[in-house]
Amino acid sequence: MVTILLYVLLFVVAVAVTLGGCALFTNGIEWLGKRLKVPEGAVGSIFAAVGTTLPETSIPVVAIFFGTGQERTEVGLGAILGAPFMLSTLVLPILAGLLVLYARLGKRAPQFKLDYGEVRTDLLFFLVAYGVAVGCTVVSSRPVHYVAAGLLVTLYILYMKIKFSSDGEGGEGGEGLPPLLFARRSAVPSYIAIAAQGAVGMAGLVGGAHLFVTAAKELAATLGVSPLLLALLIAPLATELPEMSNSFLWLYRKKDNLAVGNVTGAMVFQGTFPVSVGLIGTDWSLDSSALTTMGLAIVAVGLSLAQLLWGGRWRPWLLGSGALLYLGFMVSLYGR
Repeated sequence: MVTILLYVLLFVVAVAVTLGGCALFTNGIEWLGKRLKVPEGAVGSIFAAVGTTLPETSIPVVAIFFGTGQERTEVGLGAILGAPFMLSTLVLPILAGLLVLYARLGKRAPQFKLDYGEVRTDLLFFLVAYGVAVGCTVVSSRPVHYVAAGLLVTLYILYMKIKFSSDGEGGEGGEGLPPLLFARRSAVPSYIAIAAQGAVGMAGLVGGAHLFVTAAKELAATLGVSPLLLALLIAPLATELPEMSNSFLWLYRKKDNLAVGNVTGAMVFQGTFPVSVGLIGTDWSLDSSALTTMGLAIVAVGLSLAQLLWGGRWRPWLLGSGALLYLGFMVSLYGR
């Protein structure tokens, strides 16, 4: 019992360190976007999204390339596949539910105010990338996996090029952003302060990832639970908290493009770079639970895209119904 409590404490510390590092890094990366005057779509879909997905990304990198034993692969793959699953089947539906709640509280209108062209781009890129990832599960050839990994990285570079060349306006002075944590009294923080905060945040992300991998391996061995399932359900839930918090706050402030772009942009990143890590660092042999999460993520995103292609916009109640996919998966795990 004492041993289990120790591992639980390690999980708590790992989450705290990761969240603290992510808060520093995200705040800094958003200020970098403001200072560089990049389009709003790139700030939400790339700068904020990449910053908030670094915890999920650092976990599989550390687990796969620096871990030992079979658990390293299971923890790494779980972190890679759990994030897109949770973003598509839980976070987007929660955003829809919060939109309705905020509207009933009289805080905002009950519809998303979005550049749906940007959203369609995000969803299409994710579907293509994740389709490649699913296809690689039925091909055991390592050279094919390496080529696919290169393709996914190239796909994300193309995605960034499209986002940075969009027509959105960049910002000055950080309007709508909290002050840089390392320069609270500065209206326009220096690049040095931004870089210093980013470096400290990155250290927190890596340190938290190390602690999480250690705790996951040891707790799974103690309880006799698959590390893959722990990583599929625990890692994304813990590491998505900063991302969800940012999006929920942006939605409340009626900055829907940033709120949704932070989620859909993270999905594109998670469906490309971390997957390429898995393709290179493992044999990409997935069990039924992992394959199910991939299939459900594709279904959820496909339905979200179908809404846009059919009706031109998202209906909150219909988008929110995607949570049934997440709940169904949880029930199926409980029944095993």
